[in-house]
Amino acid sequence: MKDRVLYIVIPCYNEEEVLQETTKQLKEKMNSLIQKKKISKDSKVMYVNDGSKDKTWELIEKIHKQDSLFTGIGLSRNRGHQNALLAGLMTAKERADVIISMDADLQDDINAIDEMLDKHQEGYDVVYGVRSARKKDSFFKRTTAEGFYKFMKVLGVDCIYNHADYRLATKRVLEELERYKEVNLFLRGMFPLIGFSSTVVYYERKERFAGESKYPLKKMLNFAWDGITSFSIKPLRFICILGFIVLFISIGIMIYSLIRHFTGNTVSGWTFLSISIWFIGGLQLTSIGIIGEYIGKVYSETKARPRFIIEKDLEETYEKVHKTK
Repeated sequence: MKDRVLYIVIPCYNEEEVLQETTKQLKEKMNSLIQKKKISKDSKVMYVNDGSKDKTWELIEKIHKQDSLFTGIGLSRNRGHQNALLAGLMTAKERADVIISMDADLQDDINAIDEMLDKHQEGYDVVYGVRSARKKDSFFKRTTAEGFYKFMKVLGVDCIYNHADYRLATKRVLEELERYKEVNLFLRGMFPLIGFSSTVVYYERKERFAGESKYPLKKMLNFAWDGITSFSIKPLRFICILGFIVLFISIGIMIYSLIRHFTGNTVSGWTFLSISIWFIGGLQLTSIGIIGEYIGKVYSETKARPRFIIEKDLEETYEKVHKTK
C-alpha cells in the first residue's frame, strides 16, 4: 500500500488565473505525501485541458517541462466538465493504483487527501469528499443545491449528499466505470452504481481564490436535468399518473357539463371550460417535452459517438522522447 501510485486528475477550462497557485499548493502536498511514504515517488498530478480558449494549455506544458511531478492531456475540443474528468480518469487508471479527482480552483480542501488515503489504506475502494457545510454559498445556491440532492433521492437516484466530484477511486473501480458507455454523463450517480466498499471524508469548502466559476446557473440547471433524466424514469411515471388524474377530472367535468346542458345553463360554464382547455393543453405540451428529453437521450446513446478525444498527452510524449534517446 505504501508504494501505491497516486494520480490527481484535474479538469481545466480557462484556468490560467488559478493554475500557478494550484500547482504550487499541490506540489507541496504531493512532496509531503511522498516524504511520509503514503504514496510512491512515481505519483503525479494530471491536468486535463478541456479545450480552453485562454493560455491554460501553454501553462500546463510549461509546468510539465519545469517539474515532472505534473503532466497533462489536452482534448481536441471542449467537451464539458464530466467528459474531461472521464478522459483524465480513463488515462490515469492505466498508470496509477489510486486516482483522486478534484477541481482546479482548489475550493476542495487538499488536506482531505491525507484522510482519503488513510481510508483507502483501511480497504475502501471509493472515498467521497463531502462538504461539511455550505456557509460560504449564497442563500440561492445553498437552497437549490441541497434541494437538488433531496429531489434526486425522491426520484430513487443513489447519490452522495453534498458530494461533487472530489473523490478517491481505485484502479479496479475505474475499470468497471469504463464499462458504462452512456454519453450523458453524471459521474456523481455512476460511482454509487458500481458498488465496492465506500466511505466519506468531510471537509470545509473554501472560496475560489481567483477566476470565475465555470458553473453558472444555466450550466447548473442543465447538469441537474442530465442527472435526473439519466438515472430515473420517475418523471415518465409521474406523467402517467398525472394523465389518469386528469382523465378522472375530465369525467367529472363531462358529467357536470351534461347536467348544465340539460338544465339549460350552458353559457355560465364558459370560464371554467376555458381554464380547463388551457390547463390540459399545457399539461400535454409539458408531457410531450419531458418524453422528448428521454427520446433525445436515447438518440444520443444510439449514435455511440466518442465522449472525448485526446489530442495531446504530455506523459506519453515524454516517454517517447526518452526512449528514442
